[in-house]
Amino acid sequence: MRVFVPRERSETEKRVSLIPESVKRLVGLGFEVVIESGAGSRSSFSDSDFEAAGASVSADRAAELAAADIVFRVGKPSLQEASSQKSGSWSIGFLDPFNETALIEAFAKAGVTAVSMEMIPRTTLAQKMDGLSSQANLAGYFAVIKAAERLGKILPMMMTPAGTLSPARVFVIGVGVAGLQAIATAKRLGARVEAFDTRPVVEEQVKSLGAKFVKIDLGEMGQTDQGYAKELTDEQKEKQKAGMAKVCGQSNIVITTAKLFGRPAPRIVDGRMLSGMKNGSVVVDLAVESGGNVEGSKLDEEVVTENGVKIIGIGKLECGVASDASQMYSANLHNFIEHFWDKESKTLKEDLEDEILKGCIITKGGAIVHERFRKDS
Repeated sequence: MRVFVPRERSETEKRVSLIPESVKRLVGLGFEVVIESGAGSRSSFSDSDFEAAGASVSADRAAELAAADIVFRVGKPSLQEASSQKSGSWSIGFLDPFNETALIEAFAKAGVTAVSMEMIPRTTLAQKMDGLSSQANLAGYFAVIKAAERLGKILPMMMTPAGTLSPARVFVIGVGVAGLQAIATAKRLGARVEAFDTRPVVEEQVKSLGAKFVKIDLGEMGQTDQGYAKELTDEQKEKQKAGMAKVCGQSNIVITTAKLFGRPAPRIVDGRMLSGMKNGSVVVDLAVESGGNVEGSKLDEEVVTENGVKIIGIGKLECGVASDASQMYSANLHNFIEHFWDKESKTLKEDLEDEILKGCIITKGGAIVHERFRKDS
């Protein structure tokens, strides 16, 4: 089977979907791998690195898309490129299926088996293929690094002959994969860290990292079967904001990570809360691409409020460590392929009764097959 890795379309996207180490593994399974020239340049992988791993390098993107049996991507393709793949081929990447109805229909019309990496089930078996978690981990890390760089104050306590510098205070809102990594990173850098989540079950995880869990009584709460926090009522949202306002006012850095799967991100930090924060403090909105947790945050911009609070709304923060982000995502992809590769028939298994494939295959055989996106569902 022929695998093609195109250069990502977005100029802000620095990752590549397959790195040379994964190329070696796929070539070892019998795949022919073709890389578009320059695909890895923004993540520090040269064409010669891919050739040394056993891949071919091509500058003819259109021809390779039409010839490929499997196309690996990070971001979603254009409608034209989705339609240009041959019938029966696979397209694997982050497809944003809840917001890309036309793209899904284009894949179905072309007869492409489209796999959405966002839809990989969060189960133990699928953990090694979970691209959302691998990238969120790095985004949480880099959020702290970026905030520290913009703060103008060191994070650890420092005792010097000139006096003692107190540690910075960091408040992490949302204790999922990104939030936990942000907590761990801020603690390693010496900050005093507090965290909040609507799911009381994560309190133990927060404390295990040496941080303080902020308790706000919101009444009955819980999480979905995918591990996401359930949406709050209007009354619960107001209680949450009131409880968090005091902590935000004491913090030098606030990092928000709250996302609702398939829906706009909840507005957590409003203008009133921002007005109570210190001049020079930093807020990093990790949900800016899906609407934002922070009032006034703008995608790929830094906004400064009237009272001097810096709001960082950079999308795809994991691209700040593009080499490692590519390595982790590439591992997710080759683990997916290896898991479903039939060595005898040299084909990928397409059993939609399989819990992983049932969860992530959106289109197959000329139809939209995922139950959440079929028009008859």
